[in-house]
Amino acid sequence: MTVRSILLSKQTPKRVVLPQGFRFSATACGLKKKKSLDLALITSETPAAAAAVFTTNRVQAAPVVLSCEHMRRSAGAMRAIVVNSGNANCATGPAGMAAAQATASVVARQLGCRAEQVLVCSTGVIGVPLRVECILNALPAVAQGQRASAAAFSALTRAIMTTDTRPKWAAATCRLGGKRVRLLGCAKGAGMIHPQMAPPAATMLAFVLTDAAILPRLLQRALNEVVGRTFNSITIDGDTSTNDTLLVLANGASRAPRISAENADYGRFVSALESVCRELALAIVADGEGARRVVEIEVRGAPSDRAAEQVARTIAGSPLVKTALAGADPNWGRILAAAGRSGVALDPRRVEIHMAGVRVCRQGREHPFDERAAHRKLLEK
Repeated sequence: MTVRSILLSKQTPKRVVLPQGFRFSATACGLKKKKSLDLALITSETPAAAAAVFTTNRVQAAPVVLSCEHMRRSAGAMRAIVVNSGNANCATGPAGMAAAQATASVVARQLGCRAEQVLVCSTGVIGVPLRVECILNALPAVAQGQRASAAAFSALTRAIMTTDTRPKWAAATCRLGGKRVRLLGCAKGAGMIHPQMAPPAATMLAFVLTDAAILPRLLQRALNEVVGRTFNSITIDGDTSTNDTLLVLANGASRAPRISAENADYGRFVSALESVCRELALAIVADGEGARRVVEIEVRGAPSDRAAEQVARTIAGSPLVKTALAGADPNWGRILAAAGRSGVALDPRRVEIHMAGVRVCRQGREHPFDERAAHRKLLEK
């Protein structure tokens, strides 16, 4: 197994290339202090195919429950995503569900669509009643202020933040049937990050928008393929949130041929989607509360991908491994011990461990290495 330290720095500014047919807006409605942006709206000019994965936590926030229901009732054809930050609207009882429903209804009236074509997301403090009147009063102006601009998208990325120190976004393009297709995503999350999301994932929220045309069932399949290799492969503090949500909207505005089978175009689209999701997932880890470096764990020789993931997750979630890596301490024994308690059958005599490119363990025993050199390697970010 291999442990690598990854460069941890702020995202390099890039020119935002917006997918066609989407609009954005954000405002400060009063949920947060200091008049910070706390309400955002994403809309598609036409109904968009939608795919979603939500938290597997048994305690689910009202907007998660409602959005799951809307995905079922709308057959995956959506017009909008509305997001508030500053309050999770979780553990708020019937009033919390009524607040989420009212939010969707007001957005639907503004857009002239059905309420089930609106997805609702919330992030923030759990157990505090949501002052939904702040949201409802602000929504008409938010809907009227929609823009297809980089500035409007930038405001959205800031409005969904809670304990985040910086906005997180990623983009990709691919060619489908000779047409250029754009994908643009944004995310928030810095604490309570240990996503375990499944099809019908502070909180992790992520939204990916594309002007590709694809059948809803294939979009969901693509997302299911990608999420396990990206968002579900990260951890910061080991806590799975009540509100984790990953949404993808595809509105077909690029006029590229519709993806209706698992063909070459489907493969290209999945690759682009994975690129965006991976970049967003790494950005979340890099911005983790108290994080100083991002570490990638690679497991080879396991009997299956599932077994490899189980070993890697156990190592990544170990407090002792985390403290060693935080101190750039090449304490391979903690890694070996964590692997041994993962529940996966392994022969310690066949285990080899590399840390930051330095072999520190071979055949289950220490391999001679320069501890100072390994320490310096682990300090590299």
